Amino acid sequence: MTRDPTYPKSGVPPVAGNTRTVPDAPLSASGDIAAFVAKARAMTPGHPGSGRLIFALDATMSRQPTWDMACALQADMFREAGSIGGLSVRLVYYRGLNECRASNWVSDTAHLARLMNRIDCQGGKTQLGRVLSDARREAVASGVRAIVFVGDAMEENVDALCATAGELGLLKVPCFMFQEGDDSIAESAFREIARLTGGAWCRFDMGSAAQLRELLRAAAAYAAGGRDALMRLARNATGAAALLGQMK
Repeated sequence: MTRDPTYPKSGVPPVAGNTRTVPDAPLSASGDIAAFVAKARAMTPGHPGSGRLIFALDATMSRQPTWDMACALQADMFREAGSIGGLSVRLVYYRGLNECRASNWVSDTAHLARLMNRIDCQGGKTQLGRVLSDARREAVASGVRAIVFVGDAMEENVDALCATAGELGLLKVPCFMFQEGDDSIAESAFREIARLTGGAWCRFDMGSAAQLRELLRAAAAYAAGGRDALMRLARNATGAAALLGQMK
């Protein structure tokens, strides 16, 4: 298959502004938030049953082993969602020196696997702010049911991250923050982002592929079928129960 030469080796186009530093999002005043929500509700079309999920990953060097795990497990998201009503995924990742990229919406598990397998992890700082900003734009432009983020660190202004997370919460887009390892700074930030968006935080480690699989299945169930689908899955799946127990 011929690859678009304007795309990087990964085949995933850059998030806007990938060649320069993106400033932190300013905290919104209450009037600005109200205006933002009104505009978003007016612009966002309904997507009943469309199951749009942003699958965002930290692809910095420390994450290589778990990136490989996520590549192997992502098909389970599609299988779970397929039993409910289908899933479209937008892959977003960051790595290296200020590189943050996002794919188009993908509804084929094999295509998503090919995209992920082209990406290798590279050393660099976290860019979670750009992931959340991209999600906010997509939520307004085309509708997003949920965000899954898998990462192990946070090196940004947490107040700026929380400002964007708060806007996602107003748009009813929960963030499922899956943390590898036990970094306390990352945990504090991820928990607060999950709280502000009405999502959930869970921890896993390299040895818990089964746990990550269950968490991804649960997030996919929510994206495809909403809270009712997650509640049905929670009857027999611990990952779904763990998410449901935290969601507002």
